[in-house]
Amino acid sequence: MRREDEYGFEKIIEVYDQKTGMQGVCVIHNTARGPGKGGMRMVPDVTTEEVMGLARAMTWKNAMADLPFGGAKSGIKADPRKLTPEQKEMVMRAFARKIKDVIPGQYIAGPDMNTTEKEMAQFADELGTPMACTGKPASVGGLPHELGSTGFGVAISTRTAVEHMGKSLNGMTVAIEGFGNVGTFTMKFLTEWGAKVVAVSDSKGTIYDKNGLNYEDLMKIKAEKGTVTAGKGEKLDAAKLFELPVDILVPGARPDVIHMGNVGNVKAKIIAEAANLPAKYDVEKVLMGKGVLVLPDFVANAGGVISSYCETQGWDADTMFRVVEGKLRNNTKLMLERTKDHDTRKAALDIAHERVSDAMRMRGWMK
Repeated sequence: MRREDEYGFEKIIEVYDQKTGMQGVCVIHNTARGPGKGGMRMVPDVTTEEVMGLARAMTWKNAMADLPFGGAKSGIKADPRKLTPEQKEMVMRAFARKIKDVIPGQYIAGPDMNTTEKEMAQFADELGTPMACTGKPASVGGLPHELGSTGFGVAISTRTAVEHMGKSLNGMTVAIEGFGNVGTFTMKFLTEWGAKVVAVSDSKGTIYDKNGLNYEDLMKIKAEKGTVTAGKGEKLDAAKLFELPVDILVPGARPDVIHMGNVGNVKAKIIAEAANLPAKYDVEKVLMGKGVLVLPDFVANAGGVISSYCETQGWDADTMFRVVEGKLRNNTKLMLERTKDHDTRKAALDIAHERVSDAMRMRGWMK
């Protein structure tokens, strides 16, 4: 039995479909607060252990976001680059059939690596219920993540932290790693609220201009040339972004980009973790020891899962953005008020643990 502690795991479902060759896993960590909510990824090297860790993280993320969801995650072992659209759909539908018994009562899926609103529509169609997943296209009653809920939430959490410090975003300099869905919307909203984004990176490198970058220009360049580095400004290596002299740093793409090798060169005073695990906890503690305010990933990037909750309620996009703003502001403030010795991650985890434990006690699962 793969038991971690008193919180979970509740179910680990490993499946195989002979017809399509699909292999997959669905992990349900804890459902005390509601059905487990977490994305569905499709990658060739996914492992049960990886999905277990992600499911556990979703328990704390959903609890910290104060949603009636538990934590879960799923993965399909396949390389989407080697599948035709028809084959990918067959694999998705086969996985849906194999785990149908836990949907939606114990697990509600959503898009993750290499799955989009299209796959979510197929998944829900196969199971005959829109409640099977979130992140569906608007045409079938969904709130796709392409609306920008995650980036908006990162921006709200950042603004809340700045205001908690007694400061204003106006004129603050920002560097953003990644210019996909999350990074673009983070830049859009921070810029609208007065911040000055001076650096943005993508897989080709970093573009830097100490006088500030223009959001519309970058969007156009990215669409036309495929990279922000084709825009006006100084071209730098991607890794240089983390060492720039800015007020706010937003790691928004890859894990472990801030590490023991470069943490001493980080100059930002606020780090808003838009990506999952952009720095390990021991690295975060080095930053915190220098007085850097770290907004942990499962707090700052919760806009997407809050949007997912709104989708299950049938709310429209305007309502969703109001809910994301309210929850991100309230939970960021609560975390900062509970923080001791600059350790924001511990404060947030303590809050999440308390919320899950309370639900477990109410259900009689814990004394």
